[in-house]
Amino acid sequence: MRSLLSLSVLLFAFAAGGASAQQFSSLEEKMSHAEFTAAGLDKLSPEELAALNAWIAQKVATAPATAAPAGEDRRGFLASSAGPGDAIVSSIDGEFRGWREKGDRIVLANGQIWEVTESTSRLVVRVQNPTVIIEPGMLGAWYLRIDGYNTRAKVVRIK
Repeated sequence: MRSLLSLSVLLFAFAAGGASAQQFSSLEEKMSHAEFTAAGLDKLSPEELAALNAWIAQKVATAPATAAPAGEDRRGFLASSAGPGDAIVSSIDGEFRGWREKGDRIVLANGQIWEVTESTSRLVVRVQNPTVIIEPGMLGAWYLRIDGYNTRAKVVRIK
């Protein structure tokens, strides 16, 4: 059952990445030796492994593209939805008093809502209509900061 779950996760990752059959990398290339063994794939014969790789490549090639509706900003919802330099710049309408704890929500002028996910960072300010910069970090993380301040909060997009 664990092998089936691992395989399902891999198939989803390949399909979500938008890879085509020409870009397909085999399971041996995508997985570390430890992951490959933990999934039980080392028990397959070379022919079985080749058949599995071919099946995944075919599924990835025929998977429908999942794109956001025109004009909808999906950054912040998917780990692979942004790369370096894809910062979100907006503002907060009215008075902003910072964030104090995990769970604080920040509503941007562009309609996005972001929630602070760590309690280690605090910013106590009182500013009007501040510019907000949200930058992607490693492993799908996003960091919010107020222009002119060095403190940043790890956030997750709610809306």
